[in-house]
Amino acid sequence: MRRRNWPIVLAILFIAQLAWYLFYTERIVQALRTNAEGLSRIYALVQESIGDSIPPSADETLFRLQGIILETGVPLVLTGRGDTVLAAANLPFRADLSIPEDQARVRSFARRLAVQYPPVGDSTVALLHYGDPPEIRGLRWIPWLQAGGLFLTVALGFLSIGVQRRAEGERAWTAMARELAHQLGTPISSLQGWLELLRLPLEERPEGLGEREIAREIGADLSRLEKISLRFELIGRDPELRVVDLEVILRALRRYLEVRIPRLAAGVRLELDMPGDLPRVMGNEVLLTWALENVVNNALDALGGKGGTISIRARDDGGRAVLVSISDTGPGVPETIRDRIFEPGVSTKVRGWGVGLALARRIVEGVHRGRIELGDGELGGATFHIRLPSPREGGS
Repeated sequence: MRRRNWPIVLAILFIAQLAWYLFYTERIVQALRTNAEGLSRIYALVQESIGDSIPPSADETLFRLQGIILETGVPLVLTGRGDTVLAAANLPFRADLSIPEDQARVRSFARRLAVQYPPVGDSTVALLHYGDPPEIRGLRWIPWLQAGGLFLTVALGFLSIGVQRRAEGERAWTAMARELAHQLGTPISSLQGWLELLRLPLEERPEGLGEREIAREIGADLSRLEKISLRFELIGRDPELRVVDLEVILRALRRYLEVRIPRLAAGVRLELDMPGDLPRVMGNEVLLTWALENVVNNALDALGGKGGTISIRARDDGGRAVLVSISDTGPGVPETIRDRIFEPGVSTKVRGWGVGLALARRIVEGVHRGRIELGDGELGGATFHIRLPSPREGGS
Protein backbone atom coordinates (compact mmCIF):
# COMPACT_ATOMS: atom_id res chain seq x y z
CA MET A 1 0.00 0.00 0.00
CA ARG A 2 1.31 3.44 -0.94
CA ARG A 3 2.03 5.81 1.92
CA ARG A 4 -0.13 8.54 0.43
CA ASN A 5 -3.17 6.27 0.88
CA TRP A 6 -2.63 5.78 4.64
CA PRO A 7 -4.63 8.85 5.76
CA ILE A 8 -7.65 7.77 3.67
CA VAL A 9 -7.51 4.23 5.04
CA LEU A 10 -7.21 5.49 8.62
CA ALA A 11 -10.16 7.85 8.11
CA ILE A 12 -12.34 5.03 6.72
CA LEU A 13 -11.40 2.75 9.61
CA PHE A 14 -12.14 5.49 12.11
CA ILE A 15 -15.60 6.21 10.67
CA ALA A 16 -16.46 2.51 10.51
CA GLN A 17 -15.33 1.90 14.09
CA LEU A 18 -17.18 4.96 15.39
CA ALA A 19 -20.39 3.91 13.61
CA TRP A 20 -20.10 0.42 15.10
CA TYR A 21 -19.56 1.80 18.61
CA LEU A 22 -22.57 4.09 18.35
CA PHE A 23 -24.80 1.31 17.00
CA TYR A 24 -23.70 -1.14 19.67
CA THR A 25 -24.13 1.36 22.49
CA GLU A 26 -27.59 2.33 21.26
CA ARG A 27 -28.64 -1.32 21.37
CA ILE A 28 -27.49 -1.52 24.98
CA VAL A 29 -29.41 1.66 25.83
CA GLN A 30 -32.59 0.29 24.27
CA ALA A 31 -32.26 -2.97 26.22
CA LEU A 32 -31.79 -1.14 29.51
CA ARG A 33 -34.76 1.08 28.78
CA THR A 34 -36.91 -1.99 28.26
CA ASN A 35 -35.76 -3.36 31.59
CA ALA A 36 -36.52 -0.06 33.29
CA GLU A 37 -40.05 -0.08 31.88
CA GLY A 38 -40.66 -3.61 33.19
CA LEU A 39 -39.38 -2.74 36.62
CA SER A 40 -41.59 0.32 36.70
CA ARG A 41 -44.67 -1.75 35.92
CA ILE A 42 -43.80 -4.07 38.81
CA TYR A 43 -43.48 -1.08 41.11
CA ALA A 44 -46.86 0.27 39.99
CA LEU A 45 -48.51 -3.09 40.59
CA VAL A 46 -46.96 -3.34 44.05
CA GLN A 47 -48.08 0.18 44.87
CA GLU A 48 -51.67 -0.63 43.92
CA SER A 49 -51.65 -3.88 45.90
CA ILE A 50 -50.28 -2.48 49.14
CA GLY A 51 -53.50 -0.67 49.98
CA ASP A 52 -55.75 -3.65 49.29
CA SER A 53 -56.84 -6.24 51.84
CA ILE A 54 -53.78 -8.48 51.52
CA PRO A 55 -52.46 -10.62 54.37
CA PRO A 56 -49.58 -9.01 56.29
CA SER A 57 -47.11 -11.58 55.03
CA ALA A 58 -47.99 -10.56 51.50
CA ASP A 59 -47.54 -6.88 52.39
CA GLU A 60 -44.11 -7.63 53.78
CA THR A 61 -43.21 -9.50 50.64
CA LEU A 62 -44.44 -6.68 48.47
CA PHE A 63 -42.49 -4.11 50.47
CA ARG A 64 -39.33 -6.14 50.03
CA LEU A 65 -40.02 -6.45 46.33
CA GLN A 66 -40.54 -2.73 46.17
CA GLY A 67 -37.25 -2.18 47.95
CA ILE A 68 -35.44 -4.38 45.46
CA ILE A 69 -36.92 -2.39 42.62
CA LEU A 70 -35.89 0.88 44.25
CA GLU A 71 -32.32 -0.41 44.52
CA THR A 72 -32.08 -0.39 40.73
CA GLY A 73 -31.75 3.39 40.93
CA VAL A 74 -34.55 4.08 38.43
CA PRO A 75 -36.05 7.52 39.21
CA LEU A 76 -39.75 7.07 40.03
CA VAL A 77 -42.54 9.58 40.69
CA LEU A 78 -46.09 8.46 41.55
CA THR A 79 -48.76 11.11 40.93
CA GLY A 80 -52.47 11.01 41.73
CA ARG A 81 -55.45 13.15 40.87
CA GLY A 82 -54.77 16.82 40.42
CA ASP A 83 -51.17 16.02 39.56
CA THR A 84 -50.43 15.53 43.25
CA VAL A 85 -47.16 13.77 43.99
CA LEU A 86 -47.94 10.72 46.12
CA ALA A 87 -44.49 9.18 46.29
CA ALA A 88 -41.05 9.57 44.76
CA ALA A 89 -37.83 7.63 44.79
CA ASN A 90 -34.32 7.84 43.34
CA LEU A 91 -34.68 11.51 42.48
CA PRO A 92 -31.53 13.34 41.31
CA PHE A 93 -32.20 15.87 44.08
CA ARG A 94 -33.53 15.91 47.64
CA ALA A 95 -37.21 16.70 48.10
CA ASP A 96 -39.71 16.77 50.98
CA LEU A 97 -43.17 16.08 49.56
CA SER A 98 -44.81 17.85 52.50
CA ILE A 99 -43.36 21.15 51.32
CA PRO A 100 -45.26 22.82 48.43
CA GLU A 101 -42.07 24.07 46.76
CA ASP A 102 -40.64 20.54 46.66
CA GLN A 103 -44.00 19.22 45.40
CA ALA A 104 -43.78 21.67 42.49
CA ARG A 105 -40.18 20.73 41.83
CA VAL A 106 -40.99 17.02 41.74
CA ARG A 107 -44.04 17.65 39.50
CA SER A 108 -41.79 19.52 37.06
CA PHE A 109 -39.34 16.61 37.13
CA ALA A 110 -42.22 14.17 36.49
CA ARG A 111 -43.31 16.19 33.44
CA ARG A 112 -39.78 15.97 32.05
CA LEU A 113 -39.84 12.21 32.57
CA ALA A 114 -43.19 12.01 30.77
CA VAL A 115 -41.67 13.66 27.71
CA GLN A 116 -39.05 10.92 27.54
CA TYR A 117 -41.23 7.95 28.59
CA PRO A 118 -45.04 7.76 28.73
CA PRO A 119 -46.14 7.17 32.35
CA VAL A 120 -47.72 3.82 33.26
CA GLY A 121 -50.86 3.13 35.32
CA ASP A 122 -54.47 4.32 35.43
CA SER A 123 -54.80 8.08 34.99
CA THR A 124 -58.00 8.08 37.08
CA VAL A 125 -56.15 6.54 40.03
CA ALA A 126 -52.40 7.10 39.80
CA LEU A 127 -49.64 7.38 37.21
CA LEU A 128 -46.04 6.23 37.61
CA HIS A 129 -43.41 8.34 35.91
CA TYR A 130 -40.00 6.77 35.42
CA GLY A 131 -36.67 7.68 33.86
CA ASP A 132 -33.34 6.23 32.90
CA PRO A 133 -31.43 4.12 35.41
CA PRO A 134 -27.91 5.20 36.35
CA GLU A 135 -26.43 2.68 33.92
CA ILE A 136 -28.00 4.42 30.95
CA ARG A 137 -26.90 7.83 32.17
CA GLY A 138 -23.38 6.48 32.40
CA LEU A 139 -23.58 4.82 29.00
CA ARG A 140 -24.44 8.13 27.37
CA TRP A 141 -20.82 9.17 27.86
CA ILE A 142 -19.37 6.01 26.33
CA PRO A 143 -19.78 7.02 22.65
CA TRP A 144 -18.10 10.34 23.35
CA LEU A 145 -15.29 8.69 25.23
CA GLN A 146 -14.88 6.16 22.46
CA ALA A 147 -15.02 8.89 19.83
CA GLY A 148 -12.43 10.87 21.77
CA GLY A 149 -10.21 7.83 21.97
CA LEU A 150 -10.58 7.17 18.27
CA PHE A 151 -9.86 10.79 17.42
CA LEU A 152 -6.77 10.62 19.59
CA THR A 153 -5.68 7.40 17.90
CA VAL A 154 -6.17 8.88 14.45
CA ALA A 155 -4.39 12.07 15.45
CA LEU A 156 -1.44 10.04 16.73
CA GLY A 157 -1.53 8.02 13.52
CA PHE A 158 -1.37 11.16 11.39
CA LEU A 159 1.34 12.56 13.64
CA SER A 160 3.33 9.35 13.30
CA ILE A 161 2.96 9.38 9.53
CA GLY A 162 3.93 13.04 9.43
CA VAL A 163 7.04 12.42 11.53
CA GLN A 164 7.94 9.44 9.35
CA ARG A 165 7.50 11.46 6.19
CA ARG A 166 9.58 14.31 7.55
CA ALA A 167 12.30 11.85 8.51
CA GLU A 168 12.17 10.29 5.06
CA GLY A 169 12.25 13.74 3.52
CA GLU A 170 15.33 14.65 5.52
CA ARG A 171 17.01 11.41 4.47
CA ALA A 172 16.04 12.09 0.88
CA TRP A 173 17.47 15.60 0.95
CA THR A 174 20.67 14.34 2.56
CA ALA A 175 20.99 11.57 -0.02
CA MET A 176 20.22 14.02 -2.85
CA ALA A 177 22.85 16.44 -1.61
CA ARG A 178 25.43 13.65 -1.48
CA GLU A 179 24.42 12.43 -4.91
CA LEU A 180 24.67 15.93 -6.35
CA ALA A 181 28.08 16.43 -4.78
CA HIS A 182 29.17 13.04 -6.14
CA GLN A 183 27.98 13.80 -9.68
CA LEU A 184 29.48 17.28 -9.67
CA GLY A 185 32.75 16.02 -8.28
CA THR A 186 33.90 14.18 -11.43
CA PRO A 187 33.54 17.01 -13.99
CA ILE A 188 34.79 19.60 -11.51
CA SER A 189 37.91 17.53 -10.78
CA SER A 190 38.41 17.12 -14.50
CA LEU A 191 38.10 20.89 -15.05
CA GLN A 192 40.66 21.48 -12.31
CA GLY A 193 43.03 19.12 -14.08
CA TRP A 194 42.62 20.88 -17.43
CA LEU A 195 43.16 24.22 -15.70
CA GLU A 196 46.44 22.97 -14.25
CA LEU A 197 47.52 21.86 -17.73
CA LEU A 198 46.74 25.30 -19.16
CA ARG A 199 48.98 26.85 -16.54
CA LEU A 200 51.94 24.73 -17.65
CA PRO A 201 54.32 26.05 -20.28
CA LEU A 202 53.76 24.56 -23.74
CA GLU A 203 56.97 22.54 -23.58
CA GLU A 204 55.87 20.87 -20.33
CA ARG A 205 52.46 19.76 -21.56
CA PRO A 206 51.89 16.17 -22.71
CA GLU A 207 52.78 15.69 -26.37
CA GLY A 208 49.91 16.31 -28.75
CA LEU A 209 47.79 18.06 -26.17
CA GLY A 210 47.21 21.55 -27.49
CA GLU A 211 44.82 24.26 -26.45
CA ARG A 212 42.22 23.10 -28.96
CA GLU A 213 42.16 19.60 -27.46
CA ILE A 214 42.03 21.01 -23.94
CA ALA A 215 39.19 23.35 -24.92
CA ARG A 216 37.25 20.42 -26.38
CA GLU A 217 37.59 18.43 -23.16
CA ILE A 218 36.64 21.46 -21.06
CA GLY A 219 33.56 21.86 -23.23
CA ALA A 220 32.65 18.21 -22.64
CA ASP A 221 32.98 18.67 -18.87
CA LEU A 222 30.86 21.80 -19.00
CA SER A 223 28.21 19.88 -20.95
CA ARG A 224 28.19 17.23 -18.23
CA LEU A 225 27.77 19.93 -15.58
CA GLU A 226 24.89 21.45 -17.54
CA LYS A 227 23.27 18.03 -17.87
CA ILE A 228 23.55 17.41 -14.12
CA SER A 229 22.14 20.86 -13.35
CA LEU A 230 19.19 20.31 -15.70
CA ARG A 231 18.40 16.93 -14.15
CA PHE A 232 18.26 18.24 -10.61
CA GLU A 233 16.32 21.31 -11.74
CA LEU A 234 13.64 19.14 -13.38
CA ILE A 235 13.37 16.68 -10.48
CA GLY A 236 12.51 19.58 -8.17
CA ARG A 237 9.34 20.53 -10.07
CA ASP A 238 6.64 19.01 -12.26
CA PRO A 239 7.95 19.25 -15.82
CA GLU A 240 5.69 19.23 -18.84
CA LEU A 241 5.22 15.76 -20.29
CA ARG A 242 5.26 15.21 -24.02
CA VAL A 243 5.01 12.26 -26.37
CA VAL A 244 8.52 10.81 -26.53
CA ASP A 245 10.02 7.91 -28.44
CA LEU A 246 11.17 5.41 -25.83
CA GLU A 247 13.03 3.40 -28.46
CA VAL A 248 15.30 6.38 -29.18
CA ILE A 249 15.91 6.88 -25.44
CA LEU A 250 16.81 3.21 -24.90
CA ARG A 251 19.19 3.08 -27.88
CA ALA A 252 20.92 6.30 -26.74
CA LEU A 253 21.20 4.85 -23.23
CA ARG A 254 22.81 1.69 -24.60
CA ARG A 255 25.39 3.70 -26.56
CA TYR A 256 26.19 5.77 -23.47
CA LEU A 257 26.54 2.71 -21.23
CA GLU A 258 28.60 0.67 -23.70
CA VAL A 259 31.33 3.31 -23.44
CA ARG A 260 31.27 3.31 -19.64
CA ILE A 261 30.84 -0.41 -18.94
CA PRO A 262 34.46 -1.47 -19.70
CA ARG A 263 35.68 1.08 -17.16
CA LEU A 264 32.98 0.60 -14.49
CA ALA A 265 32.30 -3.15 -14.62
CA ALA A 266 34.54 -5.23 -16.82
CA GLY A 267 33.09 -8.42 -18.22
CA VAL A 268 29.50 -7.15 -18.27
CA ARG A 269 27.41 -7.69 -21.39
CA LEU A 270 24.49 -5.35 -22.11
CA GLU A 271 21.50 -6.68 -24.07
CA LEU A 272 18.65 -4.60 -25.51
CA ASP A 273 15.50 -6.37 -26.67
CA MET A 274 12.56 -4.37 -28.04
CA PRO A 275 10.29 -4.47 -31.09
CA GLY A 276 10.64 -2.03 -33.94
CA ASP A 277 7.12 -0.69 -33.44
CA LEU A 278 7.41 0.10 -29.73
CA PRO A 279 4.63 2.56 -28.76
CA ARG A 280 5.55 6.03 -27.63
CA VAL A 281 5.00 7.18 -24.06
CA MET A 282 4.16 10.38 -22.21
CA GLY A 283 7.30 11.62 -20.54
CA ASN A 284 10.24 13.92 -20.13
CA GLU A 285 13.23 12.68 -22.08
CA VAL A 286 15.86 14.00 -19.66
CA LEU A 287 14.25 12.54 -16.55
CA LEU A 288 13.30 9.22 -18.18
CA THR A 289 16.90 8.76 -19.32
CA TRP A 290 18.08 9.52 -15.79
CA ALA A 291 15.65 7.04 -14.21
CA LEU A 292 16.59 4.22 -16.60
CA GLU A 293 20.28 5.03 -16.15
CA ASN A 294 19.95 4.81 -12.36
CA VAL A 295 18.33 1.37 -12.56
CA VAL A 296 21.01 0.10 -14.96
CA ASN A 297 23.73 1.60 -12.75
CA ASN A 298 22.24 -0.36 -9.85
CA ALA A 299 22.66 -3.53 -11.92
CA LEU A 300 26.22 -2.52 -12.86
CA ASP A 301 27.07 -2.12 -9.17
CA ALA A 302 25.66 -5.58 -8.48
CA LEU A 303 27.88 -7.08 -11.21
CA GLY A 304 30.97 -5.02 -10.42
CA GLY A 305 34.08 -7.20 -10.27
CA LYS A 306 32.14 -10.33 -11.23
CA GLY A 307 30.88 -9.81 -14.75
CA GLY A 308 27.57 -10.96 -16.07
CA THR A 309 24.64 -9.84 -18.19
CA ILE A 310 22.25 -6.91 -18.01
CA SER A 311 19.11 -7.25 -20.10
CA ILE A 312 16.83 -4.35 -21.04
CA ARG A 313 13.55 -5.59 -22.48
CA ALA A 314 10.71 -3.32 -23.63
CA ARG A 315 7.24 -4.49 -24.64
CA ASP A 316 3.82 -3.03 -25.43
CA ASP A 317 1.64 -3.55 -22.34
CA GLY A 318 -1.80 -4.02 -23.84
CA GLY A 319 -1.71 -0.84 -25.90
CA ARG A 320 -2.11 1.34 -22.81
CA ALA A 321 1.48 1.48 -21.62
CA VAL A 322 5.02 0.27 -22.26
CA LEU A 323 6.66 -2.16 -19.87
CA VAL A 324 10.45 -1.94 -19.53
CA SER A 325 12.15 -4.76 -17.61
CA ILE A 326 15.79 -4.42 -16.52
CA SER A 327 17.34 -7.69 -15.30
CA ASP A 328 20.81 -8.72 -14.23
CA THR A 329 22.62 -11.91 -13.27
CA GLY A 330 23.88 -10.53 -9.97
CA PRO A 331 23.21 -11.79 -6.43
CA GLY A 332 19.76 -10.17 -6.28
CA VAL A 333 18.27 -8.00 -3.54
CA PRO A 334 18.42 -9.34 0.03
CA GLU A 335 15.06 -10.18 1.57
CA THR A 336 15.77 -7.82 4.48
CA ILE A 337 15.58 -4.72 2.27
CA ARG A 338 13.26 -5.80 -0.58
CA ASP A 339 10.35 -3.86 0.89
CA ARG A 340 12.54 -0.75 1.39
CA ILE A 341 14.67 -0.85 -1.73
CA PHE A 342 13.12 2.36 -3.13
CA GLU A 343 13.47 4.34 0.11
CA PRO A 344 16.17 7.04 0.27
CA GLY A 345 19.30 5.87 2.05
CA VAL A 346 18.66 2.14 1.48
CA SER A 347 21.46 0.52 -0.50
CA THR A 348 23.17 -2.84 -0.90
CA LYS A 349 26.49 -1.06 -1.45
CA VAL A 350 28.80 -0.42 1.49
CA ARG A 351 29.51 3.14 0.35
CA GLY A 352 26.32 3.80 -1.56
CA TRP A 353 24.09 6.79 -0.90
CA GLY A 354 20.94 4.79 -1.63
CA VAL A 355 19.43 7.54 -3.80
CA GLY A 356 19.52 6.07 -7.33
CA LEU A 357 16.44 3.85 -7.04
CA ALA A 358 14.65 6.45 -4.91
CA LEU A 359 15.15 8.98 -7.69
CA ALA A 360 13.99 6.42 -10.26
CA ARG A 361 10.76 5.91 -8.32
CA ARG A 362 10.26 9.67 -7.94
CA ILE A 363 10.67 10.12 -11.70
CA VAL A 364 8.59 7.12 -12.80
CA GLU A 365 5.75 7.36 -10.28
CA GLY A 366 5.78 10.97 -9.12
CA VAL A 367 6.46 12.67 -12.45
CA HIS A 368 5.24 10.19 -15.08
CA ARG A 369 2.37 8.56 -13.12
CA GLY A 370 3.85 5.18 -13.95
CA ARG A 371 4.93 2.28 -11.80
CA ILE A 372 8.28 0.76 -10.87
CA GLU A 373 8.47 -2.54 -9.00
CA LEU A 374 11.05 -5.08 -7.94
CA GLY A 375 10.14 -8.47 -9.37
CA ASP A 376 11.60 -11.95 -9.41
CA GLY A 377 14.93 -12.15 -11.16
CA GLU A 378 14.50 -13.43 -14.72
CA LEU A 379 18.25 -14.01 -15.02
CA GLY A 380 18.79 -15.15 -11.46
CA GLY A 381 19.51 -11.70 -10.04
CA ALA A 382 17.23 -8.68 -9.69
CA THR A 383 14.56 -7.52 -12.13
CA PHE A 384 12.94 -4.09 -12.11
CA HIS A 385 9.69 -3.58 -14.01
CA ILE A 386 8.94 -0.03 -15.17
CA ARG A 387 5.48 0.71 -16.56
CA LEU A 388 5.12 4.00 -18.48
CA PRO A 389 1.69 5.20 -19.66
CA SER A 390 1.08 5.67 -23.36
CA PRO A 391 -0.32 9.00 -24.67
CA ARG A 392 -3.86 7.58 -24.68
CA GLU A 393 -3.69 6.41 -21.03
CA GLY A 394 -1.75 9.45 -19.87
CA GLY A 395 -4.26 11.80 -21.45
CA SER A 396 -7.34 10.07 -20.03
